[in-house]
Amino acid sequence: MNDTIASIATSLGVGAISIIRVSGTEAIKIVNKIFKGKDLKKVASHTIHYGHIINNEEIIDEVLVSVMKKPKTYTMEDVVEINCHGGIASTNKVLELLLLNGCRLASPGEFTKRAFLNGRIDLIEAEAVSDLINSETDLERKVAINGLEGNLSKLIKDIRNNLLNIISNIEVNIDYPEYQDIYEVTLEDLKKQVPNIKIKLEKLVMDYENTKLLHKGINVAIIGRPNVGKSSLLNKLLDENKAIVTNIPGTTRDIVEGTIYLDGIKLNIIDTAGIRETNDVVESIGVSKSLKALKNANLILLLLNNNEEITNEDKDLISKTNDKTTIIVINKNDLNTKLDLTTLNLENVVSINTIDNQGIDSLKNKIKELFNFDMINNSDFTYITNLRQITKIKEALNILNELEIGINQEQDLDILEMDLKDIWNTLGLIIGESYDEELLDDLFKNFCVGK
Repeated sequence: MNDTIASIATSLGVGAISIIRVSGTEAIKIVNKIFKGKDLKKVASHTIHYGHIINNEEIIDEVLVSVMKKPKTYTMEDVVEINCHGGIASTNKVLELLLLNGCRLASPGEFTKRAFLNGRIDLIEAEAVSDLINSETDLERKVAINGLEGNLSKLIKDIRNNLLNIISNIEVNIDYPEYQDIYEVTLEDLKKQVPNIKIKLEKLVMDYENTKLLHKGINVAIIGRPNVGKSSLLNKLLDENKAIVTNIPGTTRDIVEGTIYLDGIKLNIIDTAGIRETNDVVESIGVSKSLKALKNANLILLLLNNNEEITNEDKDLISKTNDKTTIIVINKNDLNTKLDLTTLNLENVVSINTIDNQGIDSLKNKIKELFNFDMINNSDFTYITNLRQITKIKEALNILNELEIGINQEQDLDILEMDLKDIWNTLGLIIGESYDEELLDDLFKNFCVGK
């Protein structure tokens, strides 16, 4: 933390500009060594200056240099940003000069790590920075911005402050029993206050379960017998001819994948080989992959042919998807109806045909209904966003459940206080009130260099 770091903060390639970021106690001094223009040591904070980066007398690039003095910077250290022309050679040369004059190359995420260690942001906000950089949809962006603005951190801190107030009052009661004018915490008080804390934590878990597919996307497997229209459906959903379509059964021998965004949520769609008994070696490999895709999918689109009577193979596929979120898609509804499903008592049935797109919008609406898209789009976006955070929330809930048992058993307050402290400490790990270096290294290694 005592050295000065530098890194390219923009994607390296040909472009209008590239930015090199420098942070640390010697940031201004080091950049000033290679800058021909105003004396950067004498300029005001948060100002931009025109000049040239030089190596001895050789001009390396024409630049704009932003000078930002601590503590009002991203890292709360002196920060200098050099805006170069976006060429690879010139950008690398400027970075090379910085390293030769005393900077160290920053490790991935080190600027954000310094922002955390210097107290500008907490761990939730640091993780939100990474989420924002990696967001692919508008919903992911909204959730990341919510975390970056500290809304989730505030919720966690409010719960911890509530716990701390209870713990403090219990300790005063235990340590100073002779005082008559202090508030005395009772088991009845805990019975009133603890459930409110539990409701808030349980809501975070519920929201996480409802929205965890937001980041990964929904894996959708199109399943069915050969020649029921799986590839045609994939092409319609993707709005491109990605899969080969013929009237020959078994045309699709391997899985074909594509991605669409439905109301801001990613659908990873897989067109599988037709599932049937076959002696064809290549086709049997495709069938095996189809069954694996069925197992790993979050949503199954099981296609049946409206123009054919239901077969034992169809019934077998229906039974294979009983424990999965499934939409039965009746394809070819423009042809005479021979399919009879009245005896099967099936839910989530949508009728379509891929010739004139009839029913495709209904299919999309059914997907949105099954995965609570309305709830996701209309929420406040205060979500737990990753496994580290939700693990700690669940740990806190487990301790809280033990606390409730202790309260109902009328255990002594000093024993119950231990559980309250454990919950308080566990929630503190989420925002980084306590941490270890291994956790930080693991967290920031996935950041891009320069952030």
